Amino acid sequence: MIIEKDFWYKNTVWYALDVETFQDSNNDGIGDFRGLITRVDYLATLGINCIWLLPFYPSPNRDNGYDIMDYYNVDSRLGNLGDFAAFVQAAKERGIRVVVDLVINHTSSQHPWFLEARENKNSPYYQYYTWSKEKPENPEYEPAFSGEDNSIWQYDEVAGEYFLHRFYKHQPDLNLANPAVRREVHQIMGFWLSLGVAGFRVDAAHILVQNDNPQHQEEFYDLIEDMREFISNHSRDGVLLAEASGPPKAVGKFFKGKERVHMMFNFLLNQHMFLALATEEAKPLQKGLAILPEKDFTSQWLNFLRHHDELNLEDLKEEEQKHVFEAFAPSEDMLIFGRGIRRRLAPMLNGDQKRLELAYSLLFSMPGTPVIQYGSEIAMGDDLSLQGRNSVRTAMQWSPERNGGFSEAAPSKLPRPSIAQGDYAYTRVNVIRQQHDKNSMLNWMEHTIRLRRQYLEIGNGELEILKTNHKAVFAHTCRLHCFVLAVHNMSREEVSVTLPILEEEHESVLELMSDNGNYTLPKKGELKLNAYGYRWFYIRPSENAGTKAEKSSSSSKKQGKKK
Repeated sequence: MIIEKDFWYKNTVWYALDVETFQDSNNDGIGDFRGLITRVDYLATLGINCIWLLPFYPSPNRDNGYDIMDYYNVDSRLGNLGDFAAFVQAAKERGIRVVVDLVINHTSSQHPWFLEARENKNSPYYQYYTWSKEKPENPEYEPAFSGEDNSIWQYDEVAGEYFLHRFYKHQPDLNLANPAVRREVHQIMGFWLSLGVAGFRVDAAHILVQNDNPQHQEEFYDLIEDMREFISNHSRDGVLLAEASGPPKAVGKFFKGKERVHMMFNFLLNQHMFLALATEEAKPLQKGLAILPEKDFTSQWLNFLRHHDELNLEDLKEEEQKHVFEAFAPSEDMLIFGRGIRRRLAPMLNGDQKRLELAYSLLFSMPGTPVIQYGSEIAMGDDLSLQGRNSVRTAMQWSPERNGGFSEAAPSKLPRPSIAQGDYAYTRVNVIRQQHDKNSMLNWMEHTIRLRRQYLEIGNGELEILKTNHKAVFAHTCRLHCFVLAVHNMSREEVSVTLPILEEEHESVLELMSDNGNYTLPKKGELKLNAYGYRWFYIRPSENAGTKAEKSSSSSKKQGKKK
């Protein structure tokens, strides 16, 4: 199979960051683009080659920037369009692409479109939103955030009518059935593409396509198709990434060859990975991969462990959710929205580097493209004293200096306080300290990222889940002509398993990485693993190799089809 360069998104490692909390350049307490530019070399050294930026647009900031007042500008606290362009250029010079958030479900109630709409029903902007003279009874959908609002209709005193809002009541929904709104979406995309972005993360895409009349819901997928056509016509290799959760049948609709999105967040696998980590068994991982909807070679899953929102477990069964909550969120203040956990990964795993390495080894070996949240590479912690999702959105910890090297401003000026106390305080967990420790999480992460980027089989190959003789061991291959074999022990006990694939005749078997277990190469197919151990192999089959591996597979799932 020939891998075309236009499928760059299949062979990258993504890094999600919020400009506001990454690096402050002028010591006003707020991160900014000029500060971010000074850290691009750090990201390049780490091995990152795509940055996903959380919203940086002008906003009242009542929802972490997702309440947008102007789609064509930069929040003045973070810089200006010139600073943004300079950042994109700095990233490009280091081989890093930039993807930005496209938040078109709603605007801020302070957006000029909405302010004019509520004042003047004859304004074209009135039709940008959905209004009702009477409050609709028995609406089809519930509010997106359980416990935050009790209705999706809000009365506006100026307009004298109710407006639709699927999210917060200060975020009126855009009327995406209106052709004028769709043209506006195209203009927004074209504007940021002209400034050099490589694509867009489409926020809450599963809600974006919904309609108040579920019998005609399919018509809203043409919005996704319009966006795909636009980006294909205006960018050589721009991508659409959908944030879409739900059951396999629902999320599968976002993949339709070259007509809909290029990429999609893999919420289904994410939830089953955490169930596997909680139960210390491989079966949830096998299920999480088996239920994924089919896709063609041009499409790609974006795999993740944690990011800036909660760990959403809504697609697991109630009993399965209970297992995960008991393991990783035993306290009520760790839960949010009745469906998720508002913690970073390191504290969820009690700071155990063996378990952290296991989790990230799984992430980086899974078929698809991996993304990590800023600070994950140093195992940053969370601050549960902060409200809601802000618990996992504290400032990046660069050094043991004031505010973790993020800013020299007084701590009271920061958007959220740095973590200054406890096991995850910036004096203990920071980039500088870990750069000096060869066994640190940071150095492990850099090594693993660079290894992941070297082997195209993981991002492009066909997935095969292998049968093992132990319930805690998950083994799989990603295969092109050669293949990567990854084996993970989910349990706290040492194990030994036999893999028929290692009994076969191969031209070569190379061990790529392991959990420092002082292992020897497998003999007669027998493989040893330490507690929470992992091993990666690169196997070059001999020309006359048989098909024993296929026969020994318990299940097989295509990662992509040949063009």
